[in-house]
Formats: sequence, structure tokens, C-alpha cells
Amino acid sequence: MAERVLNPGAALGYLVDQLVGEPPAAIHPVAAFGRYAGALEHRLYSDRRSAGVWFVALAVAPPAAVGLVLRRAVGATAAVAIGSAASIAGKMLTAEALAIAADLEHGDLDRARHRVVGLVGRDMAAADSGEISRAVVESVAENTVDAVTASMFWGVVAGAPGVLVHRAVNTLDAMVGHRSTRYRNFGWAAARLDDALNYVPARLTALAVLVAAPKRGRAVLSTVVRDAGAHPSPNAGVVEAAFAASLGVRLGGVNRYGTRIERRPRLGDGRDPAPADIADAVALARRIDGLVASTIVAVSLVTYLSRATGTRRRRFVRRRGYTAASSSS
Repeated sequence: MAERVLNPGAALGYLVDQLVGEPPAAIHPVAAFGRYAGALEHRLYSDRRSAGVWFVALAVAPPAAVGLVLRRAVGATAAVAIGSAASIAGKMLTAEALAIAADLEHGDLDRARHRVVGLVGRDMAAADSGEISRAVVESVAENTVDAVTASMFWGVVAGAPGVLVHRAVNTLDAMVGHRSTRYRNFGWAAARLDDALNYVPARLTALAVLVAAPKRGRAVLSTVVRDAGAHPSPNAGVVEAAFAASLGVRLGGVNRYGTRIERRPRLGDGRDPAPADIADAVALARRIDGLVASTIVAVSLVTYLSRATGTRRRRFVRRRGYTAASSSS
């Protein structure tokens, strides 16, 4: 356990993402995994939960194996850094959100609608500026967990295999974890496993909102306690409620998925989101990401120094005992 706490690789991976961003899709490991998972689904699909369980098991086995091989080949810290850099997508998330905000501020609704479908799965063809703003703020909140903090969490807790398995499961959830007729049963395992892997990271991220926005701390806590449980997702509701209270907006409402209309519970007591709130959500997400990465580095450094001090103390005691024994003889 001590070795895992010492490992700052997840923070290094986050730094790489911020400096470099995403590689082209043709060589992106997550895109390659998506192609593999798509081919696997084609072979295994059946409208049964058991088929979905086998699909998830066979899909996540290669990423887990890659993580183990990486750890053996380059060491624990480098392996986690590589896995985290491949998994974290914070820079892309915030860049897309800000681009949509710019489109809205310039009155280019068509371009904003076109962009936002890359962040959310709902139908945005007729969305107005307020609906797009709400969708982007909700996406930034949810993906702060999915695309950043959960990856760092699993990098610390379970090393390179953990961070790669989390990214794989999150990708599978995006592919098949829908409540559509096709995936209601087949996607059940991916959706439930994604919920389980994000359960702790989502709540730690909500706690980070408290630290990142202390003046709104009481509102954040009360909103999460009151509203989060009404959301259909056990994790998205927690972090979206925290963001809503911190930003002073109200999230949730009517979402359209083709011909299906879903009425999400309201989160928060504020006004409806506007384009300017997107930049505020991005700024909050960046503070949270930086806080989590800094905490990992700080804990790693303190643990390392504590271990080094303890090692030197034990060596000193042993030398002293040896000297005393030599003198008495």
C-alpha cells in the first residue's frame, strides 16, 4: 500500500494531458480500444445480461494486461504516468466547452449545436442557448469525474492496470450503457461496473468542490444532500449538484433522446445556466483537477520523506547498537 501512495504517476499523467492534449484518433489508445470493443460487441451481442457480462470481461482483459506489462517494463510510476496520460482527457473537455461558449456568445447556435453533440448523447438539434449552456455545464461536471479525477484516483489506488481498466469500462459504458431497447440488457454490466468504479471518485470530487469554492461550501453540501439522490445516476447527480450550487445555477430539466423525452430532477436553487456559466464551470473543473493532482504530489512527497527519514533512523540505531556492542567486547 505504501508503494501506491508514494506513486505520483497519476499527477504526472495529468500534467502531460494539460501540456500535450489528445493524440490523433488514428493513434489514440482509447480510440483503438473502442474499435476493439466494437468488433467484440459484433461477435458477442445478445439481448441478455449474461452476454454483456462476458463482453465486459473480455473487453477489459487486454487493458489490464497492458497495465501489468507496462509496470513490469518501465516501473510503477512511469506506468501510471503513461496510463493516466492516455486516459485523462481534461484539456480536450475544457477546450470543447469553451469553444461552445464562444459560439453561443457570437450567436452561432448552429455551430454550438453541432459541437455539443460531441459532449452529450441527447438530441440538441433544436436546443436554444440556455439548453446548450445547461448541457455543457452538466457535461463538464460529470466528465470532471469520468475523464480526470477518477483516472487519477484509480492510478493511485490500483496502479497502471487500475487506470486503464477504469478508462476501458468508462468507454464501454459510453458505447453500450444506454437504456435503449438494444442495450437495456446487454449494456447492464458495463453501466453497473462504471457506476461502481466512479462511486468514490464522484464523492471525492464533490468534496473537492467544497475546497475549491469555500464561500459556497454550505450551499454545495446542502444541495448535494438534498438533490443528488433524485438523479438517475448515483454519481453524476452528486457532482452535478455540487457544481450547480457552486456556480449558483440550476441544472436538470427536460432532455430529448430522439423520440424519447426524459425529465431530469432539478439540481440547485439558482437561475438557469447562461453561456457565461460555461467558463465558470471550466474554471471550477480546472481548480478541482489541479487540487487533486497537487494532493497526490504532496502526499507522495510527505510519504517519501517519512519513509526516507525512518530508514535513516533505523540505520543510525543499528550502527549505534553495533558500535556499542563492539566497545563492550
